[in-house]
Amino acid sequence: MIKAMRTAATGMIAQQMNVDNIANNLANVNTTGFKKSKVEFQDVLYQNFRKAGSASSVGTQLPTELSIGYGTKAVTTHRQFTEGDLTPTGNPLDLAIAGDGFYQIQYPDGSTVYTRDGAFKLSADGGIVTSEGYRLLPEITIPEDAVSLSVGSDGTVEVMQYGTDVPTQIGQIELARFINPSGLSAIGHNLLVQTSASGDPLVDVPTQSGLGQIDQGYLEMSNVKVVDEMVNMIVAQRAYEMNSKAIQTADDMAQIANSLKR
Repeated sequence: MIKAMRTAATGMIAQQMNVDNIANNLANVNTTGFKKSKVEFQDVLYQNFRKAGSASSVGTQLPTELSIGYGTKAVTTHRQFTEGDLTPTGNPLDLAIAGDGFYQIQYPDGSTVYTRDGAFKLSADGGIVTSEGYRLLPEITIPEDAVSLSVGSDGTVEVMQYGTDVPTQIGQIELARFINPSGLSAIGHNLLVQTSASGDPLVDVPTQSGLGQIDQGYLEMSNVKVVDEMVNMIVAQRAYEMNSKAIQTADDMAQIANSLKR
């Protein structure tokens, strides 16, 4: 009975983590460029009383094993990089990526981090920055006399300056892609960092090398589907309840055993 309690407890712990992850997905349903994650589980060690293929007492070979498992454990939170819906905003600095790729962002420590959040702003010196003030790489500076800004699907940045009727190209946005984007590590602020599991980034201009295109005046919304997450929440809750019921049943059995009299 004690074994059953411990096994069911691992199930309750696993489902608690599952619910925590679902809650995080739902909390970020309106977060620009957010990618939902899913907790994946594995069974753990087994106590083997009899191995498959061993000889029986009558000289035959046993076709199956006799073993009891010790529960489950969470092994990974798999981030799913399916595209979210594109929402029109009309803001020339809102840049959605339609397809594969990440924007390159300069972190305060000088390193490069990555994001799908294209809600950019202008700094005091005309630089294109994130909502946290981190600069887009390669750096692009908008002239003070610019009256309009245009970003092509290939990342070409042009401005129309005061007193002229011919656009001037001032920069080129580049994107990065990874062979294993699920290996990127989230650090908050809609930012991801490269790891040994993600591999090295392949950097090129949009629409080249398998990279997506840039849609100006749009934002990519979260890929969280509320209905799916609510269903997952119900399933996790039922699994939690069943594991708690297993603990209660094991406790009842232990009470019956303790109440036996000679």
